[in-house]
Formats: sequence, C-alpha cells, structure tokens
Amino acid sequence: MFMEVSCINCKHTTQIDLNFEVNIYACTNCVFVYKNQDGFKVKDQFRPYSFDEKLEVGQEGVFNDKNYIITGILVKDNQGFEWTEYILQSKEDYLYLSEADGHWIVLEEITLDENVGNHPATVEYNDITFDCYDYCYPKLLAARGFFDFDIFEKSELIEYINPPLLLSFEKLGKQQTVFLGKHISKRAIKKAFQTSILPTKRGVGLVQPFLFNLRDLAIILCTVALLILISNWYLNKDRIKTDVLDTQIPFDHYGVKDFVSPSFVLKGSAAPLSISLYSPVDNSWANVQVALVNENNGEEIYASKDIEYYHGYTDGENWAEGSNSENFNLCGVPAGKYHLTITPSKAVEDRSSSFVQVKATWSAPSSRNVWLISIIMIGFLIVVYYFEKNFEIKRWSDSSYSPYNNE
Repeated sequence: MFMEVSCINCKHTTQIDLNFEVNIYACTNCVFVYKNQDGFKVKDQFRPYSFDEKLEVGQEGVFNDKNYIITGILVKDNQGFEWTEYILQSKEDYLYLSEADGHWIVLEEITLDENVGNHPATVEYNDITFDCYDYCYPKLLAARGFFDFDIFEKSELIEYINPPLLLSFEKLGKQQTVFLGKHISKRAIKKAFQTSILPTKRGVGLVQPFLFNLRDLAIILCTVALLILISNWYLNKDRIKTDVLDTQIPFDHYGVKDFVSPSFVLKGSAAPLSISLYSPVDNSWANVQVALVNENNGEEIYASKDIEYYHGYTDGENWAEGSNSENFNLCGVPAGKYHLTITPSKAVEDRSSSFVQVKATWSAPSSRNVWLISIIMIGFLIVVYYFEKNFEIKRWSDSSYSPYNNE
C-alpha cells in the first residue's frame, strides 16, 4: 500500500510503501502526530527532539540477504536512560532494532506462552536460561513514521538476558508480545544501511558479549597445556643427560692446530649444550674458541670464552678477581650428528698453566618452559576472569536484579 502524507504544520511530505494499515503517523520532519480517522487528523505533538546520528524513516537495510525499510522510529526513556526503537518491514515479515548508547540489538517477534507479569527470576526458551534484568514503564519522548498501533498507550517492558541474547516482553494490559533479540555490532549496522553516521558507543551494552567466552577459553588453554605436556614427554621420553666430551687439551700441542672431538649423536628435542672450562691460570689468561659442527648439513655454531684469574696484595689487603673456571651454553641445539672443534690459546708469558679442561654436556630434558607456558596461560585466564567480572558488573549496574549487588 503506497502512502503519501503531508504535514499541515511543516508542509513536509512523506512517501512510502507499507504492508499494514496505518493508525498513527508521526511527521518525519517536525513534532506533529496524526491519527488516521477518515484522513490524517492532528492527534498530539512532541516536545522538540534532535534525531541527529539516527537512522531515518524510509532508509533501506539488508539483513540475512533480505531488504528491509524503516517504517517507524520510537524514542523512549526510563528514569533518564534513553533508547531508540526502529520498526522495519520487508515484503514478507518485520524486523526490529533497538539502540542504546551506541549498542545495537536486532529483534524478531516470537511465540512464548509463559506469563512474566510477576517478574520471575529466570525464563527458559529453547533450552536457554534467561535472567531477569529489569522491568519498567517507558515514557515516549519522540516518534517518526507510520504505526499500526497507538504509540501513546502505556505498556510494561520486561527484559531477560543471556548475552548476547535478549528476551523482551511488552505487556499491554493482558496482552503480551515477546521478542527474541541478539546483539549486533555497529559495523554490521553500518554495512546493512550503508551509513557511517551512527551514535558513539558508551559503556557496556545490555547484551554486548565480552571479548572472550571464559569457559571456552579455559577449555582451549587447558587442552593446549595438555598437548604441550604430552608433546614434551613424547619428544624427550628417550633422552637423558649426555656427556659428549670430557678431556684435557694441552696448550703446547694444540696451540698451532685445532682439537677435533670424536663425533657424537644427539637424540630428542632441542636443548642447550653446556660447556665447562678449567685452566690453572695464575695472574694470567687463557682463551678457548669452540665450534659445534653439524655433520649432517655442515652448519657451525661458534663461541669464544676467556678464562682470567688475577690476584695480589695492595695497600695492606689481598685481592683477587676472575676465576680458573668458566661455563657457557650453546642454546637450542637440535638432534643430529656433531663434533666439536676447539682452539685453545694462552698468554705467551704464562708458564704455570699447561692445559685447559673442556667438558661438554647435552642437558637432560627440562619441563621448565612447559610449566612457564602453563603458568602464563593460567595467569592470562585469571586476568581475563577479573576483566570479565568487571565487565559484567558494569552491565548489571542499572539493574535491580544484579547478581553483584552484595559484592
């Protein structure tokens, strides 16, 4: 049914195709409201209200690959909390949008026989439990568009939530209308209506979902931790601490050539190769250069370490610095066949030290990293829990039924 209505107050004309019989028309440009009684006659008028950053009557949007058009807009208030309701029609059905503080909910009318006039604490629908959030008797602040009902008639609004879902009950006397709603992102609304002019989001929405589902996150992290533990055990079940070299290298013999160790095979996951050095240097130094050679691919890892030990007597005090021993690691050595090439050297004037003791050990399996990752995941889960709790406290802050009232 094609409708064309002109406002006698502002002369603005609205044209639209509708699927219903119009009872009330609220001018889309001014504050006048008309009732359809053998023609549109003035019924009432609102106080001036700004519709900036709101969608418009006649604006088209696409939801679930279906085209809808906005036929009516209602702005309501309850004790200073304000929200906007949009009525949309397609060729086959109706859809409803609710916006409050930049948060959006898309709703559809459903059939549910349960009477909530006495405001039960919970309501079941499709095996989902919804908790009572609040009830109120909203006040109509402004309206635009076409309506098949009396928009001024007082009604009770009762809301039950299980984020991101909402059950909304509108009671008009003994008549009850039920809507099932779901949070919809601002981005989805922008895409549906091809617009960028929308209200800014503030606070936490009525059924806005938290960034994480805590239960699912806990299951995922526990599963990951278990897989890491099993993988660590499987990769290292046959690995033990392995001494790959323990020898004395004389300076006078290997001062002009490299010491090459026998080949050795490492099995299991990557681990540090710990190298310990000792030389009886006295007020002198020695240096050891080490190359770990992978015989499978020719790759080499180099390291160099000084051994320094000095002592003396100065100003009536004995002093000493350095040590005859040094230790260092070649980190993350994977499985494979290797040998060590070692080049020792010492101070030319040193006559006290004649050798360097070199010991190389491939470390035993360590679960330190596994437990470190597990602790990090547990810590992350605890942080998320407290963030989610704070998020829910904000969500329920305006509700008389808040489960956090006693905290």
